[in-house]
Amino acid sequence: MSVPERSSGSGGKEEESEDESEILEESPCGRWQKRKEQVSQGNVPGIESASLAMDTEEGVEVVWNEVQFSDKKVFKALEDKIKEMFENLMQVEHPNIVKFHKYWLDMRESGARVIFITEYMSSGSLKQFLKKTKKNHKTMNVKAWKRWCTQILSALSYLHSCDPPIIHGNLTCDTIFIQHNGLIKIGSVWHRLFVNAFKDLYEHRQVRHHRDEQRNLHFFAPEYGLAEDDYAIDIFSFGICALEMAVLEIQANGDAVVPKEAITHAGQSLEDPLMREFIQSCVRHDAKKRPTAHDLLFHRVLFEVHSLKLLAAHCLINNQYLLPENCVEEKTKSFDPNAVMAEIQHTDRPGVQLRYSHVSPLELDKFLEDVKNGIYPLMNFAPPRPHPMPRALSLSQEHMETVKTPTPEPQETETRKVVQMHCNLESNEEGTKTHLTLFLKMEDKLHRQLSCDILPADSSKDLANELVHFAFISEEDCDMLAGFLEEALSKYRSGGTGW
Repeated sequence: MSVPERSSGSGGKEEESEDESEILEESPCGRWQKRKEQVSQGNVPGIESASLAMDTEEGVEVVWNEVQFSDKKVFKALEDKIKEMFENLMQVEHPNIVKFHKYWLDMRESGARVIFITEYMSSGSLKQFLKKTKKNHKTMNVKAWKRWCTQILSALSYLHSCDPPIIHGNLTCDTIFIQHNGLIKIGSVWHRLFVNAFKDLYEHRQVRHHRDEQRNLHFFAPEYGLAEDDYAIDIFSFGICALEMAVLEIQANGDAVVPKEAITHAGQSLEDPLMREFIQSCVRHDAKKRPTAHDLLFHRVLFEVHSLKLLAAHCLINNQYLLPENCVEEKTKSFDPNAVMAEIQHTDRPGVQLRYSHVSPLELDKFLEDVKNGIYPLMNFAPPRPHPMPRALSLSQEHMETVKTPTPEPQETETRKVVQMHCNLESNEEGTKTHLTLFLKMEDKLHRQLSCDILPADSSKDLANELVHFAFISEEDCDMLAGFLEEALSKYRSGGTGW
């Protein structure tokens, strides 16, 4: 899931640019168009080809990744397992993790391919950013360092709290990406799952293991590869990333591998004792003594009490489905700019008044957009809850074979989340039934309009369950939609017209 910089030069001729944008191949559905231009995958082995592609529905660039299988018999034997793993990867959803869009399998006479589409991070990797910063003789801003650490830990906390936990296993400054707005995303999440699921295949294909990349050896914990994967290997890697972010580069002094002495020296060069303590706790030799990602978010160097502004922004974003589009813009227009929004009174000196004119609507819109994009995650607020993954990921292969479902399940399920919803209710002339029209806006900006007749005996929970069963909404949205319909029906029966 790693998607860094383009490998082609930026100063090429116009003819070369046109040649690179040539469409080589289309996905079976026609949505994804592979281009000739290659992108560098950084430190992610196993991908034979990574090309720039176009998402024709959204009009954005994505990465077209290919994994080749020369032995079709081996591929056929592993086909179900490959499908299962990639289906599970499509369930991983977090603002600080590179998005996994789609996958499909392609059988040819010469062999077989797994093709998967991932988000394209146009601004490049964290490693590139740190090099540019150092080249310009600048130092790392402490606030930016804290914000980046929080975002990375937010993603790791999400992965580690999945049921079962997902271990990244390949976290380096090459597999962390930064967008122009400061949003951090970690990529290559798929790779460790792939290695663990197909160990025999990796040995068969003699794929070069990422640990052979000498320049990144210092990111991997001492116990890496010697025992079962555990969250502690990710914490060690994060600690080295946090150190590199703080000092911009850990000097190898000409060696192929960054020595332990260089890491120690870089840590000691940090002026902030809290920062030193924070990083040292991550890179302890004893894996059992390393803190969890969630614990690190409570460390004194990162922890802060969330502002009321941030809490309100998250509340607004999480309940966006209850509000009409552009509600913030419309609401701010209706305010009297000279009206007092808040006031602090003092007995011994003049009070302080905050007026609506002091708040820029544009700044407010940008802040809400940043919160929505994951730049300011709401952490240090509640204990982590396990994120259940699909049953196929949470059960061993042997256990899966013994599990039988009593009733057939639908072939497809909806994974997109609903971000906005409206409904309209109208009764027939006899008043025996009500016609419901439901408008849903999905997270990929596509709209869905549904309608049905409901009887007085129909419950909102049953209606929501039906929508899940027929793959109109995801199971995660079932309770939310049931509550929304319950409110709408109550309002309608008390004399309203819709919601």
